[in-house]
Amino acid sequence: MDLQHLQDTATQVRRDIVRMVHACQSGHPGGSLGCTDFLVALYFKIMKHDPRHFTMDGKGEDLFFLSNGHISPVFYSVLARSGYFPLAELATFRQINSRLQGHPTTHEGLPGVRIASGSLGQGLSVASGAALTKKLNRDSHFVFSLHGDGELQEGQNWEAILFAAHHKIDNLIATIDVNGQQIDGSTANVMNIAPLKEKFIAFGWDVLEMDGNNMAEVVATLEKAKSEHLGKGKPVCILMNTIMGKGVDFMEGTHEWHGIAPNDKQLELAEAQLKETLGDY
Repeated sequence: MDLQHLQDTATQVRRDIVRMVHACQSGHPGGSLGCTDFLVALYFKIMKHDPRHFTMDGKGEDLFFLSNGHISPVFYSVLARSGYFPLAELATFRQINSRLQGHPTTHEGLPGVRIASGSLGQGLSVASGAALTKKLNRDSHFVFSLHGDGELQEGQNWEAILFAAHHKIDNLIATIDVNGQQIDGSTANVMNIAPLKEKFIAFGWDVLEMDGNNMAEVVATLEKAKSEHLGKGKPVCILMNTIMGKGVDFMEGTHEWHGIAPNDKQLELAEAQLKETLGDY
């Protein structure tokens, strides 16, 4: 998929997000919009995966684990548009008996989802274990994960960061969404986690940085993480600078859109900024 198609896909996914959250009047649009470019690049360009033959063990393919599970709207949209389940199912988001719950779960058997997430801080432990398993099985594929910056206030992350470095899990690429916002305000005010780059380096990781809302830079950085770091004995952390609410001007840069839904008028304004590119669900 070329850069223009990736950008068009990202625009449509952002449109899906605001429509899904509006329809049920519940969900998390802010972080979902900010992480859209990353997930589109990952699923449509970077990862080697087979949506038509999904298995829970993921042998012989790249894996992705979403740790900050509250951004499920972007995850579901990307999974559906890459072929894991019917696009029309997006209309069931957060409905009773839907497979698309507010936080991803596994008991519904939704293809593409390998762990329940939403209890923050757990994803890196799972990703580390999956990546180590691939190394032990001589499976040369990668394990990717995504985490919120505020999520790093959870102590379990740092145990996993130590574990991955100690065991030289160099097929693990963990991306941190550094948008500086969380549910109660800025991460700097709630519990400052800076400086992240120096912390990960001190814990034995290689660190890359990128603008997570620049599609070309996202693709280039992910490709660099795969090509230059495998076999070097260190896990890779990508610090991804994003704008919460990216793509909808009145949602951008504020924690207030972490977890509220747009009303009818706000949806209309958002859709005017996010033109339909690939067809609505």
